[in-house]
Amino acid sequence: MAEHKHGEMDTSVQEKTFDGFISMVTKTTIIIIVALILLALING
Repeated sequence: MAEHKHGEMDTSVQEKTFDGFISMVTKTTIIIIVALILLALING
């Protein structure tokens, strides 16, 4: 079995996945806030 050496793992794929997730959450949050503002203006 190979020895584990701390800090040598390639994490580029995980970092790209995390960046994509954060981007999706940010865009979704902005869309929801805009939708709520529009609903408040229309029903206000």
